[in-house]
Amino acid sequence: MSAGTTPRRRARGVRQLREQLSGRDHAILWQVGELRLMSARQIEAVHFPITEHDTAQAAARARQRVLARLSSQGLLSPLARRIGGVRAGSAGFVYGLGETGQRVLRLEGPRRRIREPTERFFGHTLGICQLVVDLIVASRQGLLELMICQAEPQCWRDFPGLGGRQLLRPDLFVALGVGDYELRWFAELDTGSESLPTVLRKCHQYHAYYQSGSEQAAHSVFPRVCWIVPDERRAEGVRRVISRDRSLPERLFTVATTEQAMTALRGATP
Repeated sequence: MSAGTTPRRRARGVRQLREQLSGRDHAILWQVGELRLMSARQIEAVHFPITEHDTAQAAARARQRVLARLSSQGLLSPLARRIGGVRAGSAGFVYGLGETGQRVLRLEGPRRRIREPTERFFGHTLGICQLVVDLIVASRQGLLELMICQAEPQCWRDFPGLGGRQLLRPDLFVALGVGDYELRWFAELDTGSESLPTVLRKCHQYHAYYQSGSEQAAHSVFPRVCWIVPDERRAEGVRRVISRDRSLPERLFTVATTEQAMTALRGATP
């Protein structure tokens, strides 16, 4: 704490800052906080849609101004690593929620300090974020209704198992309205870095959760599990290990490439 700064004065400053923020500012902070990381382009797609601006360039300039201001106020924290390198300019920035942003949102628990993530965490987190962005855009286009969207850790499930309580950690849970149907999904983003036996163990954990009946008791239905993989070769490998394990109900799982993900989540065969 700097000299002359008291907790009361700091709290007053945070309260004043909170009152100055627009609804869009709050929405950006909440989404970045929920998803942990978001790229500038992803933030632009959700919060600066071209339908609300004269041109794509105008949307980009508005995004740049707002994110620069939120960063200067300590509400967002840009990472050193960029998408596309320095040549990408401001569009290549990736943001986490700054410590001041955590105070403004009144988040409970210890303050999370933004550290440079590993390449694996960076890619996986932005991949999940892109899936959320794609669902939001599809909802705006009328292709589906995004009824529920829960990222980690809100989508985690605790259930009784043979060795005691178990914790299932999906990457994402969504409930989608498609036509007259509600489709519920657990999504797993597989970047190809995990071994197929590791993928199979996760499938068995989903099956154990299904057999516990906890989800069905709460919601009357069990979501399907969509494995989203980088390419068709990986998709065939994941499908193969699932189909060969006779203890797993194949109907519980579907496998789609990144390009096929939106089609699969809307209930069509990828």
